[in-house]
Amino acid sequence: MTWRERRVADLAELVNGHPFESADFADEGAVPLVRIRDILSKPFQTFVSREVVPEAAVVRDGDVVVGMDGDFNLVYWTRGPAALNQRLCLLRSNGQADTRFLAYALPSHLKVINDLTYSTTVKHLASGQVRGIKMLAPDVSEQRAIADYLDRETARIDALIEEQQRLIKMLELRKRAVLDEVTTAAEGERIRLKYLFAPSSDSNHPEEQVLSVYRDFGVIQKSSRSDNFNRTPENVERYLLVQPGDVVINRMKAWQGSLGVSDHRGIVSGDYEVIRPTNSRLRPKFAHLYLRSPRLIAEYALRSKGIRPSQWRLYWDEMGNIEIPVPSPENQDSIVERAEKQIAHIDSLIAETERFIELARERRSALITAAVTGQIDVRAAA
Repeated sequence: MTWRERRVADLAELVNGHPFESADFADEGAVPLVRIRDILSKPFQTFVSREVVPEAAVVRDGDVVVGMDGDFNLVYWTRGPAALNQRLCLLRSNGQADTRFLAYALPSHLKVINDLTYSTTVKHLASGQVRGIKMLAPDVSEQRAIADYLDRETARIDALIEEQQRLIKMLELRKRAVLDEVTTAAEGERIRLKYLFAPSSDSNHPEEQVLSVYRDFGVIQKSSRSDNFNRTPENVERYLLVQPGDVVINRMKAWQGSLGVSDHRGIVSGDYEVIRPTNSRLRPKFAHLYLRSPRLIAEYALRSKGIRPSQWRLYWDEMGNIEIPVPSPENQDSIVERAEKQIAHIDSLIAETERFIELARERRSALITAAVTGQIDVRAAA
């Protein structure tokens, strides 16, 4: 088996996508259109008529599609004939490559280019950069053997990952069931929220830290998350002050559970609703638990206003009329303790499963790297 350095241009033909006119886009049609956003997603969202598609811009099964903006994503194409839009390119074997081998080998090279590309906005990849990538590759028969081996082994790992992801979904469902069980068991005088809380419009505190609301966590310090890309404006004088014990509600996503009782002092966007306790009838932890329970979230959905879910908003005039039971302080503490104990156990199982998935993905990546660089004798391993 002989490995030698080759350029992508020596192994495959590169075809650039076509600059289709947006006026030709439709929600349905004869030919699906592949845009950068469609590389990793299913099903197709945009279509064009057959008349506007040049034959050279048709991607077919077995081609390798590369996104030339952003993360430079790559996929081995298996979704049937489709039109390839601009800022994408395809690689098609010229007889010197098994394109599956290219699909396994190229992502690491594209990542290096991406890491070394400076940009203040979106990173761009040129066709010449793709053609010029140098890589070690054996003859096409050995490439095919490597691809066959990786197809088998990665399929096993992927099946294992999918199984663990299903387990996480089941555990998340169990967590919601626990919340439903413990909150359903809550008994006490039923009181409307407007008699327990009142909206707060306290603003002009630009010196305070910025807070955010996450569906999974409730109210958190915005700086504590690296995945929050919402830009904070320079002028935050209209941001609302939040004190510990206040409830912060994302009006547009309350029906998804995006609210919670804050443990922090800080400020939030004026698009949020901040309601402050008017008495001590509710323990903060119980309020957090109950206001985020499945039964209350369903109530928020019913009371939200808007034409479609993406436009739904929950206003205090509606939310304030929701009745909730107010158990004795001792019973509130008992309910919270029971829920926290069960949820902590479920969260630990989820964390273990997520770690297993992380290790499986690392194993998958290492296996691919070893195989496409000749560190594994795939014929002996088969």
